[in-house]
Amino acid sequence: MTDDEESGARPGTRPLDGIDALLGGLDLSRKVRLLTGASTWRTNREPAVGLRSLTLSDGPAGVRGETWDERETSLVLPSPTALAASWDEGLVAELGALLAAEARRKGVDVLLAPTLNLHRSPLGGRHFECFSEDPVLTGRTGAALIRGIQSGGVAATAKHFVANDAETDRLTADVRVDERTLHEVYLAPFEAAVEAGVWAVMSAYNKVDGVTLSASPLLDRPLKNGWGFDGPVVSDWGAVRSLLETAGAAQDLAMPGPDGPWAAGLLTAVERGLIPVGVIDEKVRRLLRLAQRVGALGEPRPARRPAIPLAEQRRLLRRAVAAGSVLLRNDTDLLPLRPARLRAVAVIGPRATAVRVQGGGSAEVFPESVVTPLQGIEEALRRAEPRATVTYRPGLPPSGLPRPLDRSWARNPRTGEPGVLVRLLDGSGAELHAEHRLSGRIVEPSVTVEGAATVEIRARVLPRAGGTWTWAVGGWGPISLTVDGTAALSGTFALDSDDPTRVHVAPPLRCASVELTAGVEVEVVARRGLTADSGVATVLAAAPPAGDAAAALAEAVAAARAADVAVVVVGATEENESEGHDRETLALPDGQDALVRAVARANPRTVVIVNAGGPVAMPWHTGVPALLLAWFPGQEAGHGIADVLFGRAEPGGRLPTTWGTVQDDVPVLDTRPDRDGRLHYKEGLHIGYRAWLRSGTPPAYWFGHGLGYTRWEYEELTAPAAVRAGEPFDVRVRLRNSGPRRGREVVQLYLARTGSTVERPVRKLVGYAAVEADPGGTAVAVVRVPGRAAAHWSVQQRRWETESGEYLLLAGRSAGDLPLGVTTTVGRPADAARHGGAEALGVPNLQEDDGERSPVVL
Repeated sequence: MTDDEESGARPGTRPLDGIDALLGGLDLSRKVRLLTGASTWRTNREPAVGLRSLTLSDGPAGVRGETWDERETSLVLPSPTALAASWDEGLVAELGALLAAEARRKGVDVLLAPTLNLHRSPLGGRHFECFSEDPVLTGRTGAALIRGIQSGGVAATAKHFVANDAETDRLTADVRVDERTLHEVYLAPFEAAVEAGVWAVMSAYNKVDGVTLSASPLLDRPLKNGWGFDGPVVSDWGAVRSLLETAGAAQDLAMPGPDGPWAAGLLTAVERGLIPVGVIDEKVRRLLRLAQRVGALGEPRPARRPAIPLAEQRRLLRRAVAAGSVLLRNDTDLLPLRPARLRAVAVIGPRATAVRVQGGGSAEVFPESVVTPLQGIEEALRRAEPRATVTYRPGLPPSGLPRPLDRSWARNPRTGEPGVLVRLLDGSGAELHAEHRLSGRIVEPSVTVEGAATVEIRARVLPRAGGTWTWAVGGWGPISLTVDGTAALSGTFALDSDDPTRVHVAPPLRCASVELTAGVEVEVVARRGLTADSGVATVLAAAPPAGDAAAALAEAVAAARAADVAVVVVGATEENESEGHDRETLALPDGQDALVRAVARANPRTVVIVNAGGPVAMPWHTGVPALLLAWFPGQEAGHGIADVLFGRAEPGGRLPTTWGTVQDDVPVLDTRPDRDGRLHYKEGLHIGYRAWLRSGTPPAYWFGHGLGYTRWEYEELTAPAAVRAGEPFDVRVRLRNSGPRRGREVVQLYLARTGSTVERPVRKLVGYAAVEADPGGTAVAVVRVPGRAAAHWSVQQRRWETESGEYLLLAGRSAGDLPLGVTTTVGRPADAARHGGAEALGVPNLQEDDGERSPVVL
């Protein structure tokens, strides 16, 4: 290892220990200037020390870059829930490297990912962007993504620190959580990120125990002076809302800029002695360290890795779809489907053609193309069995919710091109700028024009059906809508939210009803005044007249009855899984439950695919033979789903979150603060499968559950007889593939202790490992158990402590299916040493079996 590598520097840059010398070349005003962003997505540059600006970008499932323009496309990965469902850190690291390549292509230095908050309640609206309900799985998956991103010289950002697990009142919610739970559950994934070497951390909007996170002492300890995090803490956008409290804390960079409390008053505060100069120096030091790591300090250097060919990118994304897909049920081994035995396939459901590939909110990107499930199935059958026919029926009428105009049904009235015309107008209505856009959803104009007072979206639309159409304009302030010159909507709408996503990304729609004639083209014009603080997003959307629900259902049932197999695709909508709000219900919207039941009655060979980012209620789940969870699968959705359906790939996923049958059974649901703005984590350590275990009510599908296309027999579990407290050890699980084809199994290890003097979960995940084997073959999974697995956080001592005694290790395929168990004694270092041999060090003795427990079959 070179000196530069040891210090954390990259070849060709100044070593990190030279940063103090750079600080000496900056006066106080320049230092302070660096601590607030220069713009929405950039930091300030400082030529005096060779510092260029850093570009930051959202992107857990893709890299948007600085502009939010549908013409600037990005690769769309499966949602983070799907990545965690793979339980495959190697794959996640590969996808992280792909994100780094995308970041380099878009000139991005710092990627605002991964999101390490937990699935505390299934009603959380942003769970698609988080990994799991379990801190171990979340920490390991996040660490793998971090390693992949940073292998490409791009900084990962662990967010949102901490307990930012719900969207309701997220800017102000005061999370009340006990100290032990905070350390053992919610801080744990962030500690894993620091151990993985993450280069940046984002502080959250919310409070914890009365203190806003951007001013929280948690940024100092444990984050910096407990775990040793040496990078900067960047704020969530607009989260720094005060001066002295945040500047005096371990918050380092306030975004966005150029305005904000620090820009307005930090220099004066330091000059008056209210903030020590040393505090400012430490913030700048961390920012310079980040800049050096990404190559923004000193001489520019070439990219560390070559670009990844497009074909290779798509193969990886396709593989990731299958790897994260969870087969929940497969009665009578309906899957995989055998193309040679198929002559007619019915594909049913609106999500088969309008698949959701990502969740809503600030993490959204624009894909160049999307493969729908219908397209994937048709292509797979065309290649494997050309004689088979595919019939598609939506099964439901249009939802009635307006959707942004797009190229499929709108054209620019000036050029005739598919899409819309966007204009910026001055106060008198004169045109200042015009451009062709591909969608009626304009998150931000591509240019900023001085004097612009109004943004206008104009399109010609040919109605496919006559009747009452619902038209809508999204935004704040003065809004108007005309259809063929007739006013349909006019008014001024007050800003009723300061949530950045609602203001700037997904503003509310203002609706109007208009009668249209089928086949008669109309010109539609939406205008919104660009008033101060009303955001930049404007939307022109429409919905056709309500269709005949009974007829749509009857057509779907008839198609299913006539087919050899029916594939029904159901899922969440844009309205019920998005940043900025939590869900009201777990129920599938728009009559999809009734559709599933009707199709399953019509065809006993029905496969249901669920297209959702988090849990949904499935009251019909025991009535369908095959049930596949595809999550938000990214742009290669259809190809990856077809690979699983027809057996080209095994469904590799295991649930990262427990799924209930109905909402009333879920033990932890609340996402809403009380009247005092406090959100009480009353369940303490018991979230997810831990809460289900304590409740005594079994869920529909346990955390960790997932079926493959073969069967596994768990044969033996061996572990050290005794281990020293605080030291890691290995556990071995032998299993046999007793099924018909090669497969992969994720072996999960849980820890339990009865008679404990401290409260504990019934059991908790402490490790996992995946194995593969051919039919009839055996495999041994070696699961590394961390030294802290048996420890608990002592509030009295403010440290980790381990209760000595016997613990039960349980191995199996989910939190509710653990066929093997063995006890091991965890003692103080001196106690464990008395046992002698390799086991005392937590290392199994491969030459002798005397020191290992016999397996216990439970």
